[in-house]
Amino acid sequence: MAQVAPLGQVQGGASLRAVPGLRAVGQKIATAGTAASEQAAPRPPLGEILRDMGVLSAEQLMQALRLQQGQVGLLGDILLAHGWIDQDTLMRALSRQYDTPFMTIEDPPPDPRLLDRLGVRQALVMGCLPWRGVGDVTVVSCARPAEFDQHRATLEAVFGRVVMVLISEAHLHARVLDMRRSRLRLWAETCVADDESCRILQNQWFSRSLIAVSLVVLLGAILAPVGMLMALTGLVVVALSVSTFLKLLAAFATLLRPRPPEPHDTAVPRRPIVSIMVPLFREPAVVPRLIDRLARLTWPRELTDILLVVEENDHATRAALERISLPRWIRVIPVPDAKLKTKPRALNFAMMFARGSIIGVYDAEDAPEADQIHRVVGAFQTGPDNLACVQGVLDFYNPRVNWVSRCFTIEYATWFRIILPGMERLGLAVPLGGTTLFFRRDILEKLGGWDAHNVTEDADLGIRLARHGYVTHLLPTVTFEEANCHILPWIRQRSRWLKGYAVTWMVHMRQPRLLWRQLGPWRFFGVQVLFLGTLVQFMLAPLLWTFWLMLLGLGHPLQDSLPGTLFLGLGVVFLTAEATSIGLGATALRARHHAGLWRWLPALHAYFPLAVLAVYKALWELVSAPFYWDKTSHGKYDGTQTAPRIHVGGE
Repeated sequence: MAQVAPLGQVQGGASLRAVPGLRAVGQKIATAGTAASEQAAPRPPLGEILRDMGVLSAEQLMQALRLQQGQVGLLGDILLAHGWIDQDTLMRALSRQYDTPFMTIEDPPPDPRLLDRLGVRQALVMGCLPWRGVGDVTVVSCARPAEFDQHRATLEAVFGRVVMVLISEAHLHARVLDMRRSRLRLWAETCVADDESCRILQNQWFSRSLIAVSLVVLLGAILAPVGMLMALTGLVVVALSVSTFLKLLAAFATLLRPRPPEPHDTAVPRRPIVSIMVPLFREPAVVPRLIDRLARLTWPRELTDILLVVEENDHATRAALERISLPRWIRVIPVPDAKLKTKPRALNFAMMFARGSIIGVYDAEDAPEADQIHRVVGAFQTGPDNLACVQGVLDFYNPRVNWVSRCFTIEYATWFRIILPGMERLGLAVPLGGTTLFFRRDILEKLGGWDAHNVTEDADLGIRLARHGYVTHLLPTVTFEEANCHILPWIRQRSRWLKGYAVTWMVHMRQPRLLWRQLGPWRFFGVQVLFLGTLVQFMLAPLLWTFWLMLLGLGHPLQDSLPGTLFLGLGVVFLTAEATSIGLGATALRARHHAGLWRWLPALHAYFPLAVLAVYKALWELVSAPFYWDKTSHGKYDGTQTAPRIHVGGE
């Protein structure tokens, strides 16, 4: 192995003393700029170096090499993931393999001007941090030296001649955060294009419009009460009719069209690294159970990159994480403090530090099926080129706490097992759920990630994917989570969802003609029914409830004002919608762990009216606090409930 030249013997007198603590790279700098010069001598295999160091047995090396076959994981990642070596040992071995030193925390900081020339996000993606200029050569620290040659052309286009030194990934991330923390924080809040984000939401315009509409309704109710009642009833009946029609179409598409055979990752030539981000906010109690549930995933550890995303000033959750010895494949990503504290902002920030080509999202209380990542990877590898997202099925592990949790379970079963799969098969834009989402990273970054200001960032992202020509696939794999079991927290959660629906509709309808061109008539129609139709139904639902008076023999306020056949038709629409809701719920309850819930189907008549309170809370917040995130608390029931070990495909 070549000796490292002492300081001051490089570049004909160009001294490295400008970088105190950095050992001279010797003749590597003198000959830098040609890849051939750095590859002239074959490098000794990393495994042999570790064996010579006496830190790795022959049996461990053979096992690691077998694991490396058919996957993109590096040998060092495999050894770290299985605990056979530590990070310091790996850095010393890589230093010998590449005949170059590695940076430590004692070394002085890099030149931030060089980082700005490369770009902060580019540096994180490449795992390369330009350190200092030495003469006409730029010293670049690299966390993945095996990939350095892939980035050489990009680096040389920016800096000219470059030479590599080593750095650990954690050290690189810490240095970047020290230098450009504010820039990364700003990007996380503004990464979505202005015309597709709600951060410039004209809520003053909305406030004036809402006040104007309210005054018109009030004036109409005073001057022509029957006429206004007829107009509003007609509006909500139309919305209800169209929504019911679309639900029935989706149900028929789900039940009558056979599900295509599900691919599996065993056919995948090379398994990718999968990064999964798990946002936590003031949830210290769920941390131990979360780690246990993530540990049940059977995806290879060296290809698993779990990022626990926590606000930096959430001291309780961070303390809970510090009390646990996390495995190598789980990292904690503190999100810099800011006035805006939303889940999508945290996801955007954490994604910059993710390693995988597939990006997933779980919630803190989630209990995914063990083989879920295998099935997700199989879906991506065999899916079409425009497949951007795979959405799993959400269910609850505490459905029998009370009547609210039972109704919530029925609603979720209908939505994720009947409606969403039907929407996919009908070719409609699919509004995403907030968890068990997996994306192709390149597509997600191309769209700018999540809208940090949207409180239903998942549904918004589903529409943005559709607008740009991408599709979402519903995968029959289940993640169990905790149902919101009490009325007031349920209303708060549902009001956030409905506020997000309103915000998402307003954002995408800024340019309705453009939306029409991007989605086409059919999907444009679906967006109107899903978002606007849902809001209209809940806002005017009390008018629909008046039809129950007929069943009680009390008549109806419009009974004498409408022709008998028309009035009868209105009643038929209302009863058909109610029957459809009950019927779809019964159809969705086919899983074994849903046994007996059908008895609670009539309770939906008391459950859905709660959303009326939620929608008016949402309307008020649209005026007063459009970006306020009403956090749902978790962890009260997930310690005593066991998630059923069953997936949709086995029902």
